[in-house]
Amino acid sequence: MRTPLRRSAAASLVLVAALAAGCSSGGGSGRTEAAPTASAPSLSAAERVAGEQDGTTPTGGPTASAPARPTASGAPDGPVHGPSAPAGPVRPDAALTPATGTFTPQEKKYLSGRVPTSADPAAVLDIGRETCQRLSRTARHDKDAAAAAVVAGDVRDAPDAVAHLCPDQRPVLDAARGGYSDGTHASPAPGRYRSVSSGPDCTWQITDARGTQLAAGPAPGATAPHTLTVPAGAAGLQSTGCYAWLRA
Repeated sequence: MRTPLRRSAAASLVLVAALAAGCSSGGGSGRTEAAPTASAPSLSAAERVAGEQDGTTPTGGPTASAPARPTASGAPDGPVHGPSAPAGPVRPDAALTPATGTFTPQEKKYLSGRVPTSADPAAVLDIGRETCQRLSRTARHDKDAAAAAVVAGDVRDAPDAVAHLCPDQRPVLDAARGGYSDGTHASPAPGRYRSVSSGPDCTWQITDARGTQLAAGPAPGATAPHTLTVPAGAAGLQSTGCYAWLRA
């Protein structure tokens, strides 16, 4: 598991404007819900289902903080973030039907294995659609920022959403593949990497199997974007305040 993300100010400026634009707002009419507290806004239907998938959202309210996500694999051809399996039982594929209309074959493939038994499949589908909207809107502004958001885990289940719902966003996944988020990573893949949306406190170090430092940065006076090179045989990569690294 990677350490909780501490997003830099630079990352926030880029991503809050673009990523948040794709989010849907609160619930629909005809439902009675508990009133939100003054300090905690109500959740959209998709956000409630997302919390139920993770097993972290209390009934009637949002989570206190986002759950930690697995780190990127770092493998050049490996997935960035895999699907989020619900914490509890899921609906069988035969029961994946909307209240009205039908799902397309690709929508059914996205929903397979990810709809909690108590959830509306359409609300789960909205999560995937929101992911596609976020990727599309961010990529139009800055493709690197979209790829960095995928690497950092700020976009839910991007590989599955792109595969089944928005294949036009495949270039974003390709750019994110093999990247690293802030945190500690074992056996980083050799190669050259560049920082995306790094803050003024961005630091990193690369160590061998005995914990001996092989490289560290940035150099005095260096300005973002930064680059680092992971040598063959490196056993660890630690990054703080850099947000995400893409292959250079």
